[in-house]
Amino acid sequence: MVKLKASCLQDTYDIAAGIAQIVAAGDLILLVGGLGAGKTAFAQGFGKEIGIKEPITSPTFTLAKEYMGEMQLHHLDVYRLEQIEEVRDLALPELFEGNSVTLIEWGDQIISALPKTHLEVLFEYGDDDSERIITLTPSGREWNDRIAELKKNLGDWEFQEC
Repeated sequence: MVKLKASCLQDTYDIAAGIAQIVAAGDLILLVGGLGAGKTAFAQGFGKEIGIKEPITSPTFTLAKEYMGEMQLHHLDVYRLEQIEEVRDLALPELFEGNSVTLIEWGDQIISALPKTHLEVLFEYGDDDSERIITLTPSGREWNDRIAELKKNLGDWEFQEC
């Protein structure tokens, strides 16, 4: 687990960019946190780093959006799904094929339908309105093998809790 402190929106973009620098085709990243915590901002910083030029917006009402850059980005928001059975309609297995990476906002709500190998990015509110505590939790060998590289890329934001 890696705990980071983002003091402002730009820090969230930069943290996302640091993670995007080490992603591989087929990766899954779960974005977890309350409303307005920074999930879509993370997706924006992530997308910019992988070469996406068009604006990245929340897929809350469309459930899924695709963007093309150096890699294809699948950006999902499953907040509005009411039953786990609705996940089947998203055709998740196809999202993890090819030269693409998948970000799922509220991904913890459908964890039982997802691959075990993923990176969870948890956003929590900090001491002031613009501060966020971002906790990265790798799951599976592929992400655990990259934890040292993650720490290296994100060292400017890492902090120790007292």
